[in-house]
Amino acid sequence: MSEKTKIVQSSGKRKTAIARAVLRFPAKGQIKINNVPLENYEPVIARLRIQEVLEVIDHPKLEKCDINVYVNGGGKMGQTDAVRIAIAKSINKFIGTKTIEKSFREYDESLLSGDSRRTEPKHFGGTKARKRRQKSFR
Repeated sequence: MSEKTKIVQSSGKRKTAIARAVLRFPAKGQIKINNVPLENYEPVIARLRIQEVLEVIDHPKLEKCDINVYVNGGGKMGQTDAVRIAIAKSINKFIGTKTIEKSFREYDESLLSGDSRRTEPKHFGGTKARKRRQKSFR
């Protein structure tokens, strides 16, 4: 063991989904989401959205990093966006250069800052948050 193992933790949120990413260096170069390899992650569109983050940056150290992501809550696409944010934050924290942060921000602003939108709670007098019964004055 000539090199000490470096561990970076980060988290990402989207709606009600919360993802926690653990990046280990040096390692085999695997990416797992809830102990499922990224190559087997379903649905395909979610897998492609997660792979976008890794294709934005070409850094030689990333090929020797293991990234384990644990995500729960929300739906499939909310979880996917939370995973994207967690992976991007961990890579940014691990490499820590301005060029990587700039390339993430140019590609998608919400990768490092997250998306603060949440669902509006239901209010009194209706069936949903905004829906009300129509009035008729005839």
